[in-house]
Amino acid sequence: METRNRSIIFRGLVVNLEQMDVKIGHKGWHTYQIVRHPGGVGVLPLHADGTVTLIRQLRPAADGKLLEIPAGRLSPGEEPATCGSRELLEETGLRAGNLEPLGILHSSPGVFDEVIHLFLGRDLVQGEAQPEAYEDIETVRLPLSEAVEMARDGRISDGKTIAALFRAAGRVE
Repeated sequence: METRNRSIIFRGLVVNLEQMDVKIGHKGWHTYQIVRHPGGVGVLPLHADGTVTLIRQLRPAADGKLLEIPAGRLSPGEEPATCGSRELLEETGLRAGNLEPLGILHSSPGVFDEVIHLFLGRDLVQGEAQPEAYEDIETVRLPLSEAVEMARDGRISDGKTIAALFRAAGRVE
């Protein structure tokens, strides 16, 4: 990809906004703005009885609370599995004895460079949740089949959660 005039036009707490010109074949140069994000990790905790633990939390960008898998932002140089274990413990109090990769997800590649690493957490042990000061999280435990149906009919609308549920369901059923 050929680019020119690259510059960061906004630096934020979580994301930066980069503007650049990109050469599109014979169509010439076109300006793009890309939200730069450090990436994230999401874990679908699957209990031995076939239930999963999801979390419900306020998402101001969605103007309400969403039902999601536990997830969080990668720290610079951090391994995705390490981040996944940390976020799972912080948000739910669960420790996974085994994290199985479920692949990656590009959340919105038209505007974001964010890559989300997805995992299926098994061999779970319950401990004490340790949410961040700004997080108000409710855990919700339900059968995997019910969560998949909620993703299918739109009651779960978070993309990373939908992807994790469908990818996991293909492995467990």
